[in-house]
Amino acid sequence: MQATAEIADRISTISVSSTMKVSADAERLRRGGVDVVDFGAGEPDFPTPENIKQAAIAAIGANFTKYTNAGGTQELREAICERHRIDFGTNYAASECMVTVGGKHAIFNLIQALINPGDEVIIPVPYWVTYKDVVNYAGGVCVFVNTDENTGFEVTAGMIERHITPRTKLVIVNSPCNPSGAVLSKQEFRAIFDLTSKRDILLLTDECYCHFLYEDEPFSIAAVPGAKETVVVAGSLSKTYAMTGWRIGFALAPAPIISAMTKLQSHSTSNPTSIAQKAAVEAMRGPQDSVPRMLSEYRRRRDFVIDRLRQIPGVSIVTPKGAFYAYPNISVAFTGGRVQNSLEFASELLAKAHVAVVPGEAFGTSDHVRISYATSMTELERGLDRLHKFVDDLR
Repeated sequence: MQATAEIADRISTISVSSTMKVSADAERLRRGGVDVVDFGAGEPDFPTPENIKQAAIAAIGANFTKYTNAGGTQELREAICERHRIDFGTNYAASECMVTVGGKHAIFNLIQALINPGDEVIIPVPYWVTYKDVVNYAGGVCVFVNTDENTGFEVTAGMIERHITPRTKLVIVNSPCNPSGAVLSKQEFRAIFDLTSKRDILLLTDECYCHFLYEDEPFSIAAVPGAKETVVVAGSLSKTYAMTGWRIGFALAPAPIISAMTKLQSHSTSNPTSIAQKAAVEAMRGPQDSVPRMLSEYRRRRDFVIDRLRQIPGVSIVTPKGAFYAYPNISVAFTGGRVQNSLEFASELLAKAHVAVVPGEAFGTSDHVRISYATSMTELERGLDRLHKFVDDLR
């Protein structure tokens, strides 16, 4: 029997996550016995630190398995505020914090609670895949600001200002950026904040990769005096503590915004998993030594990947200053006529060379692919050998 109900129109405004699709396609080939090198997933290959896992086990033993407050336990919200204060010098209270089911959920909650149909949201390009879709789902209007790889994909206050209109309600900044690895300087970030705050525009700072910087010290625009009034922080434990599957994120924002987001969450997921919240408290308050160890290894991998990509004739790459992605320009491969854009390139690369990458179309560009180097050096070497040969064959 076929379902006769029509799907709601609003679902047509969003697409399946490109990163999730790449992972699913790679997994399908693996199940068929194909040896796939997966550069698609933005997921640390490190295990969750032992002290965090033990905290979850202890929570189960103590029967901490019931509902919590929809916006997270008081203990975890206080721990998040403490950690953000220690790391960045901010001063948030638990009433200005909520716990979400991953960092993506924090962004979704904010956009749905804030954006009315027709409201404009400024998004620098390249952008993380979800920004566009959640704005569209809310009926908002995405206003894209194109950045230039010749200047390191860095967005400036001047570039944003040219796109502000009376309908602008929110500006999204992701630094370090997924997918480009671009990092805003403190001076430019402050200039963007000065611009948005004077115009009474909210500034969303996505701090998912805030601890993985290769040149600069971690920085949060929320620490600037007066920022708490117009800045919203979206954070995640997924990358910093290798806790992707635990699904714990958070938001820091003015209390009325947190209240609105929590109201929405109370009717969607209810609370984040109680056991994961106990693990998150340990992540926030326990030893932090796993973070610099991961960063050191990511730096080693980054340098290897950049060197190998630059050995491929015609391929150009901006050295990422943060996160764990390379975003090479592979348009040289279009000259042979077999592929015309990065979407076709990624599809052919997976089908013929069995290497999974995310096409640039997912991030708003057509000449690039995203390569995650959150995997072993052995896999990086195997995959880049295949990529090099594939590009040579296309040319």
